[in-house]
Amino acid sequence: MTSQELSLTSCRGGTPGRDDRRLLAVNMALSEDTPASLTGWAGVFTLPNLISFARLACIPWFVWLLFGAGSRMQAALLLAVLGATDWVDGWIARRFEMISDVGKVLDPTADRLLLVVALIGMIVDGSVPTWFAMAVLTREMLVGLAAIILALLGAVRIEVTWWGKTGTFALLIAVPSFLAGESTGFAHHWFAVGGWVFGLPGLLIAWWAAYGYVPLALSALRDGRAARKASAIPDNTV
Repeated sequence: MTSQELSLTSCRGGTPGRDDRRLLAVNMALSEDTPASLTGWAGVFTLPNLISFARLACIPWFVWLLFGAGSRMQAALLLAVLGATDWVDGWIARRFEMISDVGKVLDPTADRLLLVVALIGMIVDGSVPTWFAMAVLTREMLVGLAAIILALLGAVRIEVTWWGKTGTFALLIAVPSFLAGESTGFAHHWFAVGGWVFGLPGLLIAWWAAYGYVPLALSALRDGRAARKASAIPDNTV
């Protein structure tokens, strides 16, 4: 019998039951020697994180291009480049084992903030269908609010799903395409078509991903409570 089992047995006065086994599983999972994400300062200044920081720093530049310089095409090009870096930093993190706890939070936060600022600006500018922008903004705000509530309730962190990443990537292509489609640049009509080609599937996938987070959120809450209970069990072994 392992030390965790002995501890649980001594606390319960017998053989571990179903609840005990769940606590045991969580406790053992927390102590497994599995490859961990980079933590501390080593997990902050990684190349993928620096790319995400740069993406955030370029958001004011996008706003200036759209309203200060009045160039929809240049703003769209910048937005497209920033959207492409979302794939680049993810690939670098996986390929060179630079996945970090900071990056897991920073990357989706940068994506969400970029989308929200871009869409609000484009609503004001009149360069995106209002209903489409509101559908995306509503989804992003709901997911962001849910993440905050889960964190306050002590849930374990939920990883971004494949559907969530795919939906966001499609939207990061669609949004600059809509903007370029409203410009007077070369082939702007085709950019408008591209906005719908990527926008509608991206919107549906993004909402489907949001729906898929519901059972994950409930599981994260349960695991968070179980982890706290497991850590609170005293070790009575010698």
